[in-house]
Amino acid sequence: MKIELLKADITEIEVDAIVNAANTSLLGGGGVDGAIHRKGGKAILEACIQIRNKQGSCKTGEAVITTAGNLPSKYVIHTVGPVWNGDKEEKSKLLADCYTNSLNLAIQHGIKSIAFPNISTGIYHFPKDKAAEIAVKTVKDFEKSAVIEKVTFVCFDDENYKIYKSLL
Repeated sequence: MKIELLKADITEIEVDAIVNAANTSLLGGGGVDGAIHRKGGKAILEACIQIRNKQGSCKTGEAVITTAGNLPSKYVIHTVGPVWNGDKEEKSKLLADCYTNSLNLAIQHGIKSIAFPNISTGIYHFPKDKAAEIAVKTVKDFEKSAVIEKVTFVCFDDENYKIYKSLL
């Protein structure tokens, strides 16, 4: 599995699937979640509503998959990162679950390339350096990594990009 780092807008990345740092409602929000819903169009929202009607909200650490609508990718994997409140061990495990569950969902759908944003580091206030360490370690340690050909970490800001660059 090849790991790549980009400083870019994740809504413009051409991969099989991009990951959305969603909220539990799956109905869009701010940051990357809002951008994905705006650019992807109503097909994403409609698919999220169908998921909610079937299973209710998406719990923290879990992931669901939808169409990518108008985006250049084929799918959007929505995962709900933890809100940082200082409970380091529990929150760190939940953040790692976001990456693991997204990768497992990718394998189930035959996805060969996947792009991750910096999950939970915006309005959820997860410390950027700790979040990056968890993301990189979880992806590198993923047991079924041979199935996925490429993982791209997409950083929107310079601070996250520098942190990931130092880790990779």
